[in-house]
Amino acid sequence: MTALDLPAATGTTTLRIGPYEVDPPVVLAPMAGITNVAFRRLCREYGAGLYVCEMITSRALVERHPKTLEMITFDDDERPRSMQLYGVDPVTMGQAVRMIVDEDLADHVDMNFGCPVPKVTRKGGGSALPYKRQLFREIVRAAVTAAEPAGVPVTVKFRIGIDDEHITYLDAGRIAEEEGAKAVALHGRTASQRYSGTADWSAIRTLKEHVTSIPVLGNGDIFSADDALRMVAETGCDGVVVGRGCLGRPWLFRDLQAAFSGEPVPDGPHLGEVARVLRRHAELLADHMGEEKGLRDLRKHMSQYLRGFPVGSDLRQGFGLVSSLAELDDLLAQLDPDVPFPADAEGPRGRQGSAGKVVLPEGWLDDPDDATVPTGAEIDSSGG
Repeated sequence: MTALDLPAATGTTTLRIGPYEVDPPVVLAPMAGITNVAFRRLCREYGAGLYVCEMITSRALVERHPKTLEMITFDDDERPRSMQLYGVDPVTMGQAVRMIVDEDLADHVDMNFGCPVPKVTRKGGGSALPYKRQLFREIVRAAVTAAEPAGVPVTVKFRIGIDDEHITYLDAGRIAEEEGAKAVALHGRTASQRYSGTADWSAIRTLKEHVTSIPVLGNGDIFSADDALRMVAETGCDGVVVGRGCLGRPWLFRDLQAAFSGEPVPDGPHLGEVARVLRRHAELLADHMGEEKGLRDLRKHMSQYLRGFPVGSDLRQGFGLVSSLAELDDLLAQLDPDVPFPADAEGPRGRQGSAGKVVLPEGWLDDPDDATVPTGAEIDSSGG
């Protein structure tokens, strides 16, 4: 493949988020159970950018839940250290960000208002919350107020809205900008779409036209380097946020670095190279979690790594049950290293599911200016 002509495709300058230069303008989206320190390191070995850890719940952080504290792990050379926070209460959010600042837990805070999961929206959290404009404003203000004295930038991620009848992204972008956020990111889907259908990149373009003093990042349906450049060209966004597109293919960040530098994008790896990457992922997980737990965690990545390759069902089953590095080595040795990267491995990856009605608290849509904190929405565990 060849890179698109970058200047014509983007017309942008280097992305800055507060004091940090992000070059190339690429952000790894937080993904529950995926973007732990091992996966982030694997991706960082392929290219620069901003790599965000799994979502951390503000209340769980303030209450120092052991699982949450374990998740706040960064490599020594991982800079800036980027943490995503979920919260629905301005007071708790402010406390969490002050804790991050006082204890030097991270260099950048990203706030999650994009989660469409029913267990979150039914309590008024995630992508349901920006509908409550005043509450949204107070949460963003609390985070920025706590972070600003230390120079820690706060960014905000959200969706187009709850559904086609309840669009919130322009208000959310305006409020985040007014309250001092250093960037905003828009996933071009509503909560009702979840991950189905096609992301609406035109909304990213519209947001960019309305939010002019801080960077606007685009998210949704970036599965290749060309997708990223096309999004920038079509929307004028200042950078891209990559989620499902890197599942089982951390070399996507190598491709993105090449594309944004105006260099040719490498061909997809042969099966032998994929096997090497899979082995490296296993090593990093074993170092992070211990071998047995790390290899169990790796199982969920197997189908993505092997997608499209001619690997027999028995061998695939073996990969799905692997429990040690020795077992993994035996399985990898049975792969043909010369098999080229298959064309049908391109395109959408990860969960897609189907659209559905968003479950909301009773009366949630009655008053968008009601700043009452939703009852029971502060989940006490992290990771989504």
